Amino acid sequence: MPHFVAFLRGINVGGRSVKKEKLQEAFTSLGFDCVSTYKQSGNVIFESKSTNDEEIRAKIEDKLNSMLGYSVVVFIRTIPQLKNIINPDPFKGQEKEGTSFLVTILPIEANFPSQLPTIIPKSTAQIISERGKEVFSVTHGGGEGALPNPFLESKLKVKTTTRNMHVIREIVEKYGS
Repeated sequence: MPHFVAFLRGINVGGRSVKKEKLQEAFTSLGFDCVSTYKQSGNVIFESKSTNDEEIRAKIEDKLNSMLGYSVVVFIRTIPQLKNIINPDPFKGQEKEGTSFLVTILPIEANFPSQLPTIIPKSTAQIISERGKEVFSVTHGGGEGALPNPFLESKLKVKTTTRNMHVIREIVEKYGS
């Protein structure tokens, strides 16, 4: 069975906290196998007999919304899709001390309305490129890591979620064999 990763948007923010065991129980109750979380409860790895990403996403959102009593936006990626995010490396040549490399995950193909790269207003953070359903950003500390998500949501008019590229690489390394 293929491995999927559910990236959950805003699962543990705004005073809300969901333990990984509760999430694992929810995913298992949906018939998913080998359920685990990675680093944070907002990264859930699982196996599914279904290969329909949209069906899987809707099923998870419905379950979490009813279980938690609030809306959780879910983004589904397969391990091969995550491998395509990291290869070729979208950050090659951007390496500088203190720099963070972020991947914003979208529900649709990116169609950024401005020329890239572009600087996020009132910061030094940059949106450097887009590829498929992902947008790549570079931040430089000082709280800039939180900037790409709201900036991209306002520009693209969709909900998004952002992860550090290290987390994406680590998930691929751990679950991609």
